[in-house]
Amino acid sequence: MAPVSPTPHGISAPLAIVSALHDELRALLPLVEAARVVEHAGRRFHLGTLHGRPAVLVLSGIGKVAAALTAALLVERFGVAELLFTGVAGGLHPDVAVGDVVVATELLQHDMDASPLFPRYEIPLTGRARFAVDAGRCAALADAARHAVPGARVHCGLVISGDVFVHRPAHGAALRDALPDALAVEMEGAALAQACCDMGVPYAVLRAISDRADAAAPTDFTRFVAEVASVYTRDIVGRWLNAGDATGVEGAAR
Repeated sequence: MAPVSPTPHGISAPLAIVSALHDELRALLPLVEAARVVEHAGRRFHLGTLHGRPAVLVLSGIGKVAAALTAALLVERFGVAELLFTGVAGGLHPDVAVGDVVVATELLQHDMDASPLFPRYEIPLTGRARFAVDAGRCAALADAARHAVPGARVHCGLVISGDVFVHRPAHGAALRDALPDALAVEMEGAALAQACCDMGVPYAVLRAISDRADAAAPTDFTRFVAEVASVYTRDIVGRWLNAGDATGVEGAAR
């Protein structure tokens, strides 16, 4: 399959908006104008414009491999200029509550452990465990969240990822002890960050807190995703894109 051109020649490269679950993205999909769908590698890529900007929206599926593969497909086959992963996460830090918004300033894979060959959490042969997000992009997303979701607290900091749904109290406690600055835990962001860094493409991760990564997580997560997640995504992304250059959305992508 040849690479797909999502925009006419001369139009700026698109923004990719990625979520793991349909309920995290469904409120944005009807807003895509001139939409067409390209199916590839088991995914449906929605191509068009969103708030006047060329965009590709896609569900990655759950987990680190799914996220990294989706990032690679978006860059290599659709020529995207930047990626935003948005959805829900479990709150870890004591100050982070259900309904809050977290903007990742850096990301780490909490289940990466190649010790004693490499330090715990470090991605082997890279010399790094944490992947930073552009500060201007973080600030723009945080500002959009504060305006788009009145009353919600917005936090900026470390988000950690792993191929496990954290719901056992002991697991959550262990993550808090090992990574006390972690604000939230999810299953995709750090893998997408690693892939984007390898490809030299800007990225960001935006998460709404659906649960506290504890015994109540399965129930809280399911309810929040169904009722709230996509509304948060729609409103925050809309505010972010409509702010344009004032928030550094275009400038940060170059």
